[in-house]
Order: sequence, then structure tokens, then C-alpha cells
Amino acid sequence: MPNQRILFVNQEIAPYLPSSPSADLGKALPQAIHGKGCEVRTFMPKYGTVNERRNQLHEVIRLSGINIIIDDTDHPLIIKVASMQPSRIQVYFIDNDDYFQKSADDIDPVGSNRADNDERNIFFTRGTLETVRKLRWEPNIIHCSGLVSALIPMFIRTLFRDDPAFKDAKLVYSVLPGEFTTPLDTRFFDKLTDEQISSQELDKFKGLPLDSNLLHKMAVEYADGVIFHTESQDENLLTRIKERGIPFMQAPQEVNSAIYKDFYKSL
Repeated sequence: MPNQRILFVNQEIAPYLPSSPSADLGKALPQAIHGKGCEVRTFMPKYGTVNERRNQLHEVIRLSGINIIIDDTDHPLIIKVASMQPSRIQVYFIDNDDYFQKSADDIDPVGSNRADNDERNIFFTRGTLETVRKLRWEPNIIHCSGLVSALIPMFIRTLFRDDPAFKDAKLVYSVLPGEFTTPLDTRFFDKLTDEQISSQELDKFKGLPLDSNLLHKMAVEYADGVIFHTESQDENLLTRIKERGIPFMQAPQEVNSAIYKDFYKSL
């Protein structure tokens, strides 16, 4: 798949966050695919634990500056960028002081226990998609990994379905280990309604527990393919994947670019 443009949207990328299976995958997979002649860009949140000086992040003024309204409050979007070594793939960081500053209560680098994780996900989703539009870079594949990226397939297939930047893109969702340890806010669906997500779309999910599985289900409902990076596959997710007739696979233990490229071709 030479000359393919592949956008990776990751929850974590090493070395910007400490090494973990998810963070290591966030680095290894884009680099492996990039090494096969594809054009690759990556996005992740700029968590408060990311060291800007050591990792040489700098703000991209032309991409920053818009405000994203969530629950009637304006939140400024700040875009920072760094180069992943040794491939020099560009990593774009979605930053905002309201959502991504380190809190003393955080139990891990991504703040999985945050009470505002619903809004953080909405902000990250909107910030990522608005930035890709500004870049005038139209990806062929959008590979979303982890809970923080789980709303992106729904937003693309609803609010952004006619946007030239996304309308022809195939969407992959990777189910990563880990979960949000605090339930999503009870007004989560109201906030999505404010984003102009229709009640017809949201009714599919209302009544389900406001937990990590809800976000996985939302992603699976709109993805074109699903990859499990967990030791076991959730039976409810697997049933829905089979009902939809979309490709899925268990991720290989080691990153193998050929396996992932074959999966992308199957979409």
C-alpha cells in the first residue's frame, strides 16, 4: 500500500509517556508502517506528564487558537508538535489547560480516574478532527487506539461524514487493555447532543452502563475494522462485530507491518 496516508490516533505513545504495552504500540506501529512507504501522522493528548522540553515540543500557532465549546464553556485548543525518533514522524499533541494538566489525584499518566473523562474525550476528538481538516491532509486509513480515541469513528460517520478530509477514509479501532476507573458523567449523552449527535444515533447506547465498555461499543458501531490487543475478546463486542460483518483480528504479539497492512487492505 505505497503512498497511502495513514493517521494514527493514540491514547499513548512512548517515549512521551512511560513505557507500557499501549505506549510501546503507539510508537512501534506507526514507525513500522512508515517504514513500508506509507505517509504517516500521529495524534495524542498532551497530558500533563509529557515533558515538553525533553521531548522538544513546540506550539503550531497556525493550527492553534480555535475554541471548542463543551457544556456551554469555551475551551481553547492548543496544538503542539514533535518528531518521533528515529523515523521523524510528526506527532501532534492536543493540549488544553482545562483538561490535560496533571492533577494530584491522577492515578496514572493518562488520568483514567478523571471525573471529566467524557469531556476530555469530546475535546480530544473535536481537536483532532479540526486539526486534520486544517492540515488539508486527507487520510486513507484512520487507526484509533484506546479509549481516548473511541468517539472519533462516531464523529466522523455523523458530524463529519460529508467532509472531504474524512468521507473516503476507512476507520480502524484498536481495543487496548485498561479502562476508565471512574464512571462517565451522567450528562454524557446530553453533551453529545450539544455536539449535534442525533438522538437516533445516541438511542443505540442509552441505558448501558457509563463505563469503558460503552466507549468500546460506540467505536465498534462505526468502525470499518476492529483489532483486539487484549488477552481475551469481549463477547458482546465480538457479537456486534460479527453482526455488522466487519473484519476483526487478534493483534500479533510483536508488531508486524505485513499483518497490519493486510488488515487495512481487507477493509
